[in-house]
Amino acid sequence: MLSRERVLTALAHQEPDRVPIDLGGSVVTGINAMAFQKLKRYLGLNEKPIRVSNVILLLAEVEKIFLERWKIDVVPVNRYEAGPGVPLDGNWKLHPLPDGIPALFPASFYPVIKEDGSWEIHDQNVKLCRLSPGSGSFVPAYFPLEKAGMDGLESYELPKISDEELDYLAVGARELYRNTDYALFGWFSGSIFEQAQFLCRWDGFMLRLGAEPAFAARLLRKITDRVIADLKLYLQAVGNYIQVIGFGDDLGIQNSPQISPKLFRKAIKPLLKEIYTTSHRLSRAKVFLHSCGSVYDFIEDFIEIGVDILNPVQTSAFHMEPERLKKEFGERIAFWGGGADAQKILPLGTPDEVRKDVRRRIEILHEGGGFVFAPIHNLQADIPPENIAAMFEEASYGSR
Repeated sequence: MLSRERVLTALAHQEPDRVPIDLGGSVVTGINAMAFQKLKRYLGLNEKPIRVSNVILLLAEVEKIFLERWKIDVVPVNRYEAGPGVPLDGNWKLHPLPDGIPALFPASFYPVIKEDGSWEIHDQNVKLCRLSPGSGSFVPAYFPLEKAGMDGLESYELPKISDEELDYLAVGARELYRNTDYALFGWFSGSIFEQAQFLCRWDGFMLRLGAEPAFAARLLRKITDRVIADLKLYLQAVGNYIQVIGFGDDLGIQNSPQISPKLFRKAIKPLLKEIYTTSHRLSRAKVFLHSCGSVYDFIEDFIEIGVDILNPVQTSAFHMEPERLKKEFGERIAFWGGGADAQKILPLGTPDEVRKDVRRRIEILHEGGGFVFAPIHNLQADIPPENIAAMFEEASYGSR
């Protein structure tokens, strides 16, 4: 089977010739640039500087040698910006990673580096986000609706997808579709709950959900309208080429959902249904939802509103054991991720423990199709390179 056919077969809940594999196909199945550089050194590959294709998450562009070495089946249709005001326009410059190793960043990336070693991204003297010393990604530092009332909310203009990006997307997707046999992953994002948290602060939006329901409802409606308008344009550009469209809305934490199922079904679920229904109506791409943590209580709802694929499949969270998920939902939703324990075994185990963990998970999740192998979320900088290698070697060669 070719990669595109292999992925589509698995997503149709049929067993392909082997388990499909993803590394770097999206911004939630990638590898931190520092981890990638260490991996290259461990494998004795060339010291050519890596490219950082997403500066917010410090994700590396996965090089072709890895796609071939580990039989990777998925590649991304990149969004135009690697970060706020940082286009992926083909121009690169050398800039050290937080650990000091040189890498190639988009040429317009100019972080403000503070005395304590933190990095900041500014826009017209506004600090948008911050990367703390020792961290592997930026976090938001600007919350434009944190203190806004209803008038401020109504006057606030949500950013919209640009014609420049739409042209960039259309060209990139068309070239990949025609010139490769990889499955094409289009990361759209389209979050509403998470975006509201970014606009109001996490705690601020959660308080407003309870104490100011009219404000919260209006904000969610406004975000949803913008998402759907952008989604229509996005699918006009890439809908004929991509096989998977990625949405993200983190709804869980380690031990429970972030909000009650009752509140989710009242405030969030109907809006997500509008978005996913639009996606299905306008393209054949499978709807992929990235939602971290314990989201077991919502999986039936996800299936009902049109989610085809669940990610990252955080199996260490409450009620998210792979055996439970496969038994209860495996015939109705595909799992993309959950292929290795990213909280304990990958960062702390031995390579043999990693291989054993990967084998067990593939045996559970691959049976009958409905599974694309990927670790649980992006591979972080503290994961030993020998464990990353053991994971993908076992997935690509060890388990059949």
